[in-house]
Amino acid sequence: MKPIYEKLIGCPDEGFIVKQIEGEACNCSWHCHAEVELVLVLQSRGYRIVGDNIRSLQPGDLVLLGANLPHAYQHTDRLSAARSPPECILLQFEERLWSGVLELPAMDGVRRLLRRAAHGLHVMDPTRKQVVAMLAEMLELRGPRRIAVFLALLDALAQSRRCRTIASPGFTASPTSHEEQRIGRICQFIDENYHRRLRMAEVAKLIHMSEGALSRFFRGHMGKTFPAFLNDLRVGRACRLLAETEMNVTEVALSCGYRNISNFNRQFQRLKRVSPRQFRRQMQRAH
Repeated sequence: MKPIYEKLIGCPDEGFIVKQIEGEACNCSWHCHAEVELVLVLQSRGYRIVGDNIRSLQPGDLVLLGANLPHAYQHTDRLSAARSPPECILLQFEERLWSGVLELPAMDGVRRLLRRAAHGLHVMDPTRKQVVAMLAEMLELRGPRRIAVFLALLDALAQSRRCRTIASPGFTASPTSHEEQRIGRICQFIDENYHRRLRMAEVAKLIHMSEGALSRFFRGHMGKTFPAFLNDLRVGRACRLLAETEMNVTEVALSCGYRNISNFNRQFQRLKRVSPRQFRRQMQRAH
């Protein structure tokens, strides 16, 4: 398993890096890094975890991740193996490289933006469309002109009222490297086995903990209980199956690890505020 704490960039010529990636390079396990990161999903059928929040991915998803905020992106799995490979645009920079600029009074809004990004920010329209256009422009530019667009992009985000906090206010995960590796192993194990019955004892054995210790450890670092996290993931996968396949509700429930259909309907209703059938009808109307 690759290191959980990652050093993404050194000292780039322009003070930041912007790049387009695709395929396996888009996937990343539970990790954090010193760099601030803006992630635009161009193509995906996976999910992202930001702090204690898990959400299915759709093309156009745009997120600003603050420095050292734990997150994971999973773009490919057996449900989407036959589909087009995932594609993303990443913008990454270290605040320390811009410390002088950020201290200017005119950058007060950007400083507030970066503080808010500590919990992750989901960027929505119309700001999203504006930022997407800027990212596309930056891919074609170099030098001072690219830097100018970079600063304009930060200002657009800072001025926007369409950036919503992702992780809960109480999320304060700052695990050690060893603890991060444990969280990464747990998330990977859940992702590979969510479709079957999962017992906490099984996961506890994986990382050599008692069930009680695992329960406290998981909630302390993920901001929610192990069952709640697993349920969020399963419902997210169920949403994709309801939207993209002809499987009936019972088949969807079984494929996502639910053995009790009433429980599946109850959990789906609680998280999505609609029944599985209503969700499918909404998606069909949207298309």
